[in-house]
Amino acid sequence: MSSDRQKPPAGSPACGYTDYTEGATPEAFPKTGEGATGIERAVWDALYAVDDPEMPVSVVDLGLIYNVFVEPIDTTDRSQNAPSNRAVIEMTLTYSGCPARELLTNDVKCAAETVPEIADAEIRLRYSPPWNVNMVTDDGRTALRKFGLSV
Repeated sequence: MSSDRQKPPAGSPACGYTDYTEGATPEAFPKTGEGATGIERAVWDALYAVDDPEMPVSVVDLGLIYNVFVEPIDTTDRSQNAPSNRAVIEMTLTYSGCPARELLTNDVKCAAETVPEIADAEIRLRYSPPWNVNMVTDDGRTALRKFGLSV
């Protein structure tokens, strides 16, 4: 069987549709809210109350939350007492095919929206860097061990 495929030109990227630039290292993630203040701190506190649906460990302690940002939103068409901020939450899942993706992202969104100053929450799923067990906090490891898992 012969191949009619041509070799790519020397120096060409392996895939023309993929960006191979280096991103953040796994050590840069996840975040735990350490040092957060004000509304951002309140969002982190709300996220600590969200447990993974399969085990009693918070999504923060599992290392699923990569970042939390609070940004102002246009309140022109809203009442003066309406919340005027959006929470943007960058998170990952333990693997990209997680069957609880919709449930988990909805729980995170709803938790952030319980903060009185938050009008809306946006969830941005990230898979880079990929989640790994080293991202679990010490509290998360303790909870996983109590649950019967070896970490």
